[in-house]
Amino acid sequence: MRRRTVTAGNLEEILQVTAPAPAPEQTAAAPATPATSGEDHGLRTEFAFELPRGYVDETGAVHRHGTMRLATARDELRPQIDLRVKENPAYLSVVLLSQVITRLGTLTDVHAGIVERMYATDVAFLQDFYRRVNSEGHTRAAVTCPHCEGGFEVDLSGGRLGES
Repeated sequence: MRRRTVTAGNLEEILQVTAPAPAPEQTAAAPATPATSGEDHGLRTEFAFELPRGYVDETGAVHRHGTMRLATARDELRPQIDLRVKENPAYLSVVLLSQVITRLGTLTDVHAGIVERMYATDVAFLQDFYRRVNSEGHTRAAVTCPHCEGGFEVDLSGGRLGES
């Protein structure tokens, strides 16, 4: 079970994603007990992934493994008021992904600038991954073998492209 780092900027977001709304007297005590991935109530709220290529940071380190949390209504509404999105609607996915990716390799502060510098292949993978976990609630996909036409499921959250 992975613990999320609680900061002043993400406390409200963590509480909304991982727990029912606390009573006002419980809000003050929240920093003493950081929220977890939501396993307390049986709802899986975080999903691990592995990028096809990986994000290369300014030191040359490659970050491929990460975690994405379920999106909230606020996550989907917030980009609509972002000036970058108003100027260029295609930027919406960059802002949205930067809000729901909680970790990328050793990076825990994934912001729009990081998503902007990712390879297009990785951004496309993350967009599909986002759609799967938020629309379908899982990271499995039904596939058919092109040779034997047998059907099976693959988990998109791990493994490299082309591996089964």
